[in-house]
Amino acid sequence: MRISSVVLAAGHGTRMKSALPKMLHPLAGKPLVMHALSTAAALTDEPPVVVVGYGEDSVRKAVGSTARFAVQEKQLGTANAVQAAEGLLGDETGLILVTYADMPLLKSETLHHLVEMQLDNPGPISMLSVVLDDPHGFGRVIRGKDGSVRAIVEEAVANPEQLAVRELNASAFVFRSEWLWPALRMVRISPKGEYYLTDLVEIAVSEGGQVRAFCTQDPTEAVGVNTRVHLSEVEAILRRRINTAWMLAGVTMVDPATTYIEPEVEIGRDTVIYPNTWLRGNSRIAGNCVLGPNTMVIDSQVGAGCTLTAAIVENSEVAAMTHLEPYSHLKGECSGKME
Repeated sequence: MRISSVVLAAGHGTRMKSALPKMLHPLAGKPLVMHALSTAAALTDEPPVVVVGYGEDSVRKAVGSTARFAVQEKQLGTANAVQAAEGLLGDETGLILVTYADMPLLKSETLHHLVEMQLDNPGPISMLSVVLDDPHGFGRVIRGKDGSVRAIVEEAVANPEQLAVRELNASAFVFRSEWLWPALRMVRISPKGEYYLTDLVEIAVSEGGQVRAFCTQDPTEAVGVNTRVHLSEVEAILRRRINTAWMLAGVTMVDPATTYIEPEVEIGRDTVIYPNTWLRGNSRIAGNCVLGPNTMVIDSQVGAGCTLTAAIVENSEVAAMTHLEPYSHLKGECSGKME
């Protein structure tokens, strides 16, 4: 079945207190929006549709040809934002995955499970949920006696019984496309003057449709970015994920808390990384290297068996078995024959 995706990136991000659109704040070396796009693109048949609004021109420039664009002319809520993509996706049949650009920690494998759930669902919606001890700020997932999802109730309007619910909306949905577009036109405006995507759950249930929820076992996936405090928290979580993956793949880190590796970097086995080391961009590090302490490698290739101590290497090639002296700074150079 055909799978398309929509990434919502039209928000202003006023709580970031910044002239830079929230979606362009850097996270692990890439604009925030690019993390959600990369995750969505791994699951879909065509480039994702990014719904832009505030800072449209800047977001378009940053995203480039990796996505298609729809424009939310006015900030009228999440249902209205998805509706902006109808011009690009309205004639397609299949499934539509909807995610938010300010939730960069969603994993592609989790969304794959969500898509698989909807493929098996005769109803129109499958959604992602999470169980948290502190549910503050989240919509509550309300289930019926049979375990099916009946509604998502926002915290501001929830009654005491609903507020006690710990299963929460994790803000990722998969819809049957032929149902989605007509249903969006049925969403009523809220007292705040917005149209909420979560209202589609009650619409589906009122029609007798089945709504399913896949509950992620990793609560960090539900962490969103609304402030710079959130951004720093997400950066730390992402860094731990990346570093853990590399250590499990055979890389030694003396102090993972002060080791910074961006997502596109590649590292060979038996490389040892000392504290305060940054590996950035599209850097490629071969095996059996010793990096750090106090070293930065940016968009460079480092051959096998190299030692880089207190060095900066930018847009350069470092030949195998090279030992760079402390305070070396290579920029656009080749230290020798690469192997």
